[in-house]
Amino acid sequence: MSIAAVLLAAGASRRLGQSKQTVVLGGETLLQRAVRVARLAGLQPILVILRDQTLGEGLSGCQAVLNPLAEEGIASSIRCGVEQARAQGVEGAVLMSCDQVALQAEHLRRLCAQVDRVTGSRYGGKIGIPAYFPAPYFDALQKLSGDVGARDLLREAAFVTEEALRMDVDTEADLEQARAWLQAGA
Repeated sequence: MSIAAVLLAAGASRRLGQSKQTVVLGGETLLQRAVRVARLAGLQPILVILRDQTLGEGLSGCQAVLNPLAEEGIASSIRCGVEQARAQGVEGAVLMSCDQVALQAEHLRRLCAQVDRVTGSRYGGKIGIPAYFPAPYFDALQKLSGDVGARDLLREAAFVTEEALRMDVDTEADLEQARAWLQAGA
């Protein structure tokens, strides 16, 4: 069974003030870290959705996919990634971002444990990404628009709880928190 990782990395990182995809944390960029975790989880293919091809330079074990509509928001990246996943005949896809530094491969495997149901990650009282979608949901994902993502499709989804996923890197303060978390050996 093949389940794709659709790594949503086409954001502009406006709040951080620099490209979060290339921020180095623990000796690897956030993008390299996310690709590594997806690979360890056994996800294939790993589709990295980018706004700029240069952000994907030096990545191995994945396919860089340019999203020419990145300015529209996250939905355009989801559509772009799902289109690529569908073209490769996968049976499902995990939508994930590159800025959730606490994400572990085991969590991704647990999301995919029941391959016929949508399963999201629960943290902060909400269900979000990373989230697994079986191929029959690809049509619904292709209809998304704007900067909302798959939130509506996850409202009633099964979930795997992992509160550590609340930590993501959107601001300089978030980045400092993530550095401290890594130095503490988490």
